[in-house]
Formats: sequence, structure tokens, C-alpha cells
Amino acid sequence: MTASPLVRLALFGALCLPAAVAGAQATARHARAIDAYARTHGFNGTILVRHKGAVVYHKSFGIADRAFSVPVTNDTKFRIASITKVFTAVLVLQLVEQGRLDLDATIRTYLPAYTGAGADRVTLHHLLRHVSGIQNMDTVSSFQAAVAHGIEVYQRPLTTDALLARYASGALVHDPGSTFDYNNAEYIILGKVIEAVEGKPFDVVLRDRILTPLGLRNSGMTRQAELLPRLAPTYFRRPDTKEMINDLPVYIDNWYAAGAMYATGADLGRFAAALYERSLLTPASRERLLTPGLDKYGYGLWVDSITIGGKRERIAYRPGSIMGANTALYRVVDRDVTVIILSNTNVTDIDEFAPWIARTILVDRKPVHPVRPSTRPIPGPAS
Repeated sequence: MTASPLVRLALFGALCLPAAVAGAQATARHARAIDAYARTHGFNGTILVRHKGAVVYHKSFGIADRAFSVPVTNDTKFRIASITKVFTAVLVLQLVEQGRLDLDATIRTYLPAYTGAGADRVTLHHLLRHVSGIQNMDTVSSFQAAVAHGIEVYQRPLTTDALLARYASGALVHDPGSTFDYNNAEYIILGKVIEAVEGKPFDVVLRDRILTPLGLRNSGMTRQAELLPRLAPTYFRRPDTKEMINDLPVYIDNWYAAGAMYATGADLGRFAAALYERSLLTPASRERLLTPGLDKYGYGLWVDSITIGGKRERIAYRPGSIMGANTALYRVVDRDVTVIILSNTNVTDIDEFAPWIARTILVDRKPVHPVRPSTRPIPGPAS
């Protein structure tokens, strides 16, 4: 006798129920594990995790504004530092798709007045990959040096033209394409190229091409003169005294297309979904973004592999760090896992935390690591 449609539906539901319960239990286990790690390691900020096209974890910890004891919430905005570079790389690739930029064209093609030594030798591809060879003007040797002498590039207000002329137009210290040398100047140049081609300021291009189409209402470019509601101030734990202090005074604007953006966890989650799961870029452009060159660096991010559950998995990793602003956009490329971490302190080692979360989601790891503060460079450029 053939079962009726209602009986078949009931049987199907009964079979699906254990799987749904198991999935919910796994999600709850993951949340408890991430919560425990965050608290054990003194994490202060927001974490968002996407898996299989959905947000499976979104939670905030600690204090946004220490002077007024304002807690971090899921609506808190954070300076995202060099995650900005991924947005800049996406803008370049969108313009390449439209035939308005050529990755093999030199700087002078788009900036005829550029005076740097690499004007006719350095291409957009070199700039995106940090292999231009252009002299790096914003290195800081230590926290003590930063306290004693400041961070010259970022401690006076500069227009983007002045940034380009003063800090991104130096000599060539390597042959273009020969040596990886992480340098914010390269993304400052890319920002100016985008402006030249579009005929608009960088922030307007960013808004029109990415923020507005994706509904990212809580993201944008930070300006020293603008008060942003719910933007978390940043704090730095000194390596010598372990004292928590306000970040050194800087003009965030001067990081420009290399590191001046802010965002919420939810907005970055939407951006990551559009980048990795949808059509922000064509498949060919996305693969260009994710093709590693020297130092395993693609366009605006690192591309490497780690072992998860006994198998090597490709990852795309974009850390961001400007003193107390410490962030990560982490993707296990072929397993549909994205981890976003935004913090306004350097207390937690986010370079460890992000892959730990990815492994937890995929193989149910438990928190076992001891408390260890971040070992990232002290103030310095946006890494």
C-alpha cells in the first residue's frame, strides 16, 4: 500500500528533525567555545561568522569607550585599518572589468603629473601586490621611537595630493616586481588613480560602487574633523608597562585608500558575502584577487593554506592594525566560512583567534590556548 502524501511528509519531517537538532546543537557548541576563548583572552570588540551563506555567530564583548564605560554592541563602528585595501583592490578590479583601467599600465598612464621614479616602470599590478619597489616612507622602528618622535606621516593633516607628492613619490629601492615590500604608499597611489579615472573623490567612488549598492550604511572613510556616532575610540596596551593608554594622536585621514575606513561587523559581513559568495566581482576578477604572488600576497590580502581537520585548506586573510585598531577579514575559501573580528585594543592576538574560530566552526575545536597579548608591530603603518 502506498503511503499518503501526509504520511510521507510526516516521515520526511521526522527524518529531518534529528539533523536540524544536531545542527542547532553544533551551532550552540561553537558559540560557547568562541565565547570562552574571547573572555579568556580578554577580547574587546565584535565577532561575526558566516557559514554556508548565513550568519551563524554575531556577538560583542567589552568596552567601546573606556572614559564613559560605553559597552561594545553589534552596532559599534570600528576603524578597520588595512581591510580598506581589499575595498581599494575591488574598486580597481571593477574598473578593469569595465575596460577603464589596465593592470599592466604604468602609473603615468593615469597620473601624468606623477613625479616618482617609478612613473614609467611601476604598473597597477605591482602596486596591488606590494612589489613596486617604491621607497617606504612610513616605517616606525619601535613603540619607544613612536612615543619619542611621533609618526611623521600621520601626525599632520595632509591632502591626498600632498600625501602622494611627499610620501608616495620616492625613489625606487628595488626593481619593480622583484621584491615584496609592504608599503601604504602603493595604495595611496591606487586611490589617486581611481579618483583620476572616475573624476570623483575616493570616498564618493567607494560609496557609489560598493557601500550604497550593498546597503553598507555604517561604513565609510574616517575623517578627523567628523564625529561619527558609535565609533569606538582605540586603546593600546604598552609593551613595556602593560598599561592601557589612548592611541598616539594621528590623522586617520592620512591612511586614505590604504587604511582609513570604518565599518561594523554586520557591514563587513555583507561585503564579504558579496565578494566571496555573490557577484561583486566576476569569477575571473575574484580569482585574480586570490592569486598569490611574492610573500603569498594577492591583491589587497594574503592567500595561503592551513590544516583543518587533517586537510590543507586555502585561506584568504586580511589583517588590519593601526595601534589599538586590530581587525581581521578571514576566509576559508573552499569551505564557505568567513570570520570577521573587529577590536579597539591590541590585547588579543587576532592573528591566532581568526583561524581558531574557523577551525572551531569546521571541526568543533575547544578553547585550549593560553592568554597571550598581540605580538603585532607597535604603532607603525597599517598592516
